[in-house]
Amino acid sequence: VQLQASGGGLVQAGGSLSLSCAASGFTFSNRFMGWFRQAPGKEREFLATMSRSGKMYYSDSAKGRFTISGDNAKKTTYLQMNSLKPEDTAVYFCAARPGSVILSELRNPYVYDYWGQGTKVTVSS
Repeated sequence: VQLQASGGGLVQAGGSLSLSCAASGFTFSNRFMGWFRQAPGKEREFLATMSRSGKMYYSDSAKGRFTISGDNAKKTTYLQMNSLKPEDTAVYFCAARPGSVILSELRNPYVYDYWGQGTKVTVSS
């Protein structure tokens, strides 16, 4: 199983970026694809996750500015980020959770079994 995240870069505050996560090596009939980020010196933070059927869940920090989407045929998950702020600067990771999960655990990075390598996002003020 491989997850390849891409799309990070340098953007000015107020700008937008679209991240992609291409998956290979698995076909799960039931799974969640999530996005997390980790800033220097901070814990990994949940942003959004989406089930294969298209149900989406967001953190409070992502709601309203970030949108998760996916293309099952391409096995690719996206994170559209708008109105970026300097505090959004972090390394962004995609992750996959095969099978079902208790909804209250969706934000927990430990329930995700597979992780991409991360893509760095820097937002300048």
